[in-house]
Amino acid sequence: MSTYTVARKESNGGLALKLFALFAGITIPVVMLIGLWLAISANKARDDARRAVAKAQTAAPAGLSSMAGMPGMAMPATTGSAAGAVATPSFAGAAPANADAIATAHRAFPATLPAAPPGAVANVRLDISHGVVSIAPGVKYDAWTFGGSAPGPAIHVRVGQTVKVTLHNASPMPHSVDFHAAEIAPNLAFSDVLPGQDKTFSFVARTPGVYMYHCGTAPAFTHIANGMYGAIVVEPATMPKADREYVLVASEWYLNKAGLGAPAALDVTKAEQMTPDWVTWNGYAGQYKTHPLTAQTGETVRFWVVDAGPSLNTDFHVVGTVLSRAWINADLVDAPQHDIQTAAVPAGGGGVFDVKITEPGIYPFVSHSFASVQLGQVGLLNVGNVMGTMSH
Repeated sequence: MSTYTVARKESNGGLALKLFALFAGITIPVVMLIGLWLAISANKARDDARRAVAKAQTAAPAGLSSMAGMPGMAMPATTGSAAGAVATPSFAGAAPANADAIATAHRAFPATLPAAPPGAVANVRLDISHGVVSIAPGVKYDAWTFGGSAPGPAIHVRVGQTVKVTLHNASPMPHSVDFHAAEIAPNLAFSDVLPGQDKTFSFVARTPGVYMYHCGTAPAFTHIANGMYGAIVVEPATMPKADREYVLVASEWYLNKAGLGAPAALDVTKAEQMTPDWVTWNGYAGQYKTHPLTAQTGETVRFWVVDAGPSLNTDFHVVGTVLSRAWINADLVDAPQHDIQTAAVPAGGGGVFDVKITEPGIYPFVSHSFASVQLGQVGLLNVGNVMGTMSH
C-alpha cells in the first residue's frame, strides 16, 4: 500500500469523526429540548386533571361506593389512594352555635373500669350494628359499632378465665371480631359473621394487659375507622391496688362532611393520608373536659389506655404530675417503670399508668402529640372536687 493511500484513509477517518461530532453536537441538545418539553406537558396535564377533580368535588356532593345500595353503606367518593389523591376539606373544629349546651347535655361514655365477672368463664356478647353516633358536640357520624357505641363496651376479665364470645350481626354486611388478647387460630375464631347470623368462640385469657379488640373483616382499616373497636383488660392476680380505674380508648375520625346536618361518613383518602378531623378519648371529642373524671387527693388513679388508631399513636401524659408507675406496652409481667413524664402507646397497643396526686386541682390528660389535643383528644381529672375548668 502506498504512503498516499494510507494518508488518504487517515484523512477520511478524521473527516468522519468531525462530521459525527458536529451531528452529535446538534442532535443531543435537540433531543434534550424535546424531552424537557414532553416532561413539562405531562406535568401540566396531571395538574389540569387534579384541578378538574378538585373542582368537581367542590361543585357536587360526594358520591357513593359500589356498596351504596346497601343500607348503612354510604361511602364518600374520593380519588383513591394513588399519589395526588384529593380528599375533602378538613372539618376539624366544626360546631353549631349551641355547641356548649350540647356538650353539657351529652352523656359521657362510661370510663370507669367495670368489674370482672366471677367464676371460670366470662361471657361476652357483642351485638354488631350500623347507626348514627355523636363524635363531637353537634357532629354526627354514620358508624359501624359493637354494642351501638364507638368504642364498644369495655371488657374486664382475670388471667386464667375462659372468655366466651358471642357475636350477633344485625348489620347489612359481614363483620367479625379480632381480640388481641386471644391466643387462638384467627382464621377460625375471627372469621366473618354474615348478616343476621351468630357466632360463638372461646379463648383462655393467659397473658395480662390491656388489649384492643376490633373488627377484622377486610379491609380491617375501614372497619376500625368506622368505629368497630374497644378495649379488654386482662388483670393479673398480683396487680397493685388502685383506688380509681379508668379505661381510655384513643381513636381518629375521618369525615366526608361536617356532620352538623346529615351524618358524616368515612373519607377513605383522609384516612389513608392520616389527616383526621377529630381525635378522641372514648369516641367523643373533649367529653371529659365538660364531664371530668374524678379522684380524691392521695388516691392512686389507674388509666388503662388502648390506642385503636386506626393509624396514629398516642403519647400519654397527665399535666401537673408524673406517671408514678408505667407498664409500657401493657407489659404486666415485668416490673413497671417509675416516674415517667410521657409514655408512648402505639396504634393497636396498650399501656397501664398510675398517678397519685396530693394537691387538689384540675389535671388534664392528653396525647402529648398536640395536634391530637387540638382535634379533641383531651380530658380532665378533677382531684378534690375543685371548682372551675382548664383548657390545654
